[in-house]
This record gives sequence, C-alpha cells and structure tokens, in this order.
Amino acid sequence: MKIRLARLFTWCMFLCLAVPELALAASKKLAHIVIVADTRKFTGWEAWWTNLYNESHLYFALLTIVLIPTIGVIFGVFADFLMSFIGIDLKNREVADH
Repeated sequence: MKIRLARLFTWCMFLCLAVPELALAASKKLAHIVIVADTRKFTGWEAWWTNLYNESHLYFALLTIVLIPTIGVIFGVFADFLMSFIGIDLKNREVADH
C-alpha cells in the first residue's frame, strides 16, 4: 500500500511539474523582458545609483546588501547618542517601579 501511494504521489508531482511546461511549449517563445530604471530626471548620486542598477544587478545587489546594515548601525548609534543626551539611560537594565 505504501509503495502504491508513493508511486501515486510521484506521478502526481511529475504531472504538476510537467504539464505547465507542455502548455508553455505550445506557444511561441517570447523575448526576454529587460528591466531598467529611467535615469533622465536624476542627477548626482541618484543618477549614479540608477545607472548602477541598469548596468549590473549584481553590483547593485551587493552594494545594497552592504549599505543597508551600515546605515542601520549609523542610525542606531545616533539614536543611542540622542537618547543618552536627553536623559534616557539604555545601558542600565533596572526596571522602573510604578
């Protein structure tokens, strides 16, 4: 019984994966979509950023991966400094009694 169910499951998975390919193979092949950003209205660093996106998605992704945590750390340090400046002590873990 287990062997029959395993074969049925395998056959169903094969059909789920193969049938859409057969349906797509019947139509003519379409051209690949080109994804670009419009850079006509940008200047300075925005133009550089959009040109980087248009030229190399890999470099754009790597730079984004590096920049997001870096900016998060900068904002976190700034928020820590600002809160300590206005008197909120984040270094002491004592619970305030109400």
